[in-house]
Amino acid sequence: MTMQKNANVRQKDKETYAVVPHVPCGVISADALRKIADVSEKYEAAALKITSAARIAIVGIKEADVASVWEALDMNPGQAIGKVVRSIKACPGTSFCALAKQDALTIGMTLDEKYHGMELPSKTKMSVSGCQNQCAENCIKDASLAGYKKGWTLMAGGVGTGRPRLADVIAEELDTEAALAMFDRLITFYKENANKAERLGRMIDRIGLDAVKAAVVGEKEAA
Repeated sequence: MTMQKNANVRQKDKETYAVVPHVPCGVISADALRKIADVSEKYEAAALKITSAARIAIVGIKEADVASVWEALDMNPGQAIGKVVRSIKACPGTSFCALAKQDALTIGMTLDEKYHGMELPSKTKMSVSGCQNQCAENCIKDASLAGYKKGWTLMAGGVGTGRPRLADVIAEELDTEAALAMFDRLITFYKENANKAERLGRMIDRIGLDAVKAAVVGEKEAA
């Protein structure tokens, strides 16, 4: 188990915390569910809240009990706050959904393993959807992949805040290898070119979509 940085969220009462264990792509075992329930009862949590990142926050833990809760859980922390990759959301994909065209869950887990908790200029949310319905909300994610019959579509710049922004399409009809490579170039470009606390979409607005496409896809393909 890693350190619980960014996984203890102070609550409105300024006395208790929400403890947020990591649940990669929203997939959790029955044993882990039982453990969360048992720990919540033992430490008299106020509530269990399924978050927008498909995690289970244990809400209302006394400050004195936070360390003991983590020890009892023996789970990795979810990145709930801070200028990091907060979450990678993924739909069931071809693993479980009849509509899916691509294996969103496996790719989501791959992205989660590589990027979850990575420090970036601002908070960053990612997603992977297995079809054009985009149940993982690609349109409001900073970086995402959507699966189609002819391959993956790479999208970037979505923001779901009070000043929302829809994601731009960076490249289409990518095989899995190319999609993951371009995704990595996108995140690297963002890390190296964004201003402090600037979301990926705001960076695109500042420097232009064509510049981002040229860096991620290449001059010839982006033209």
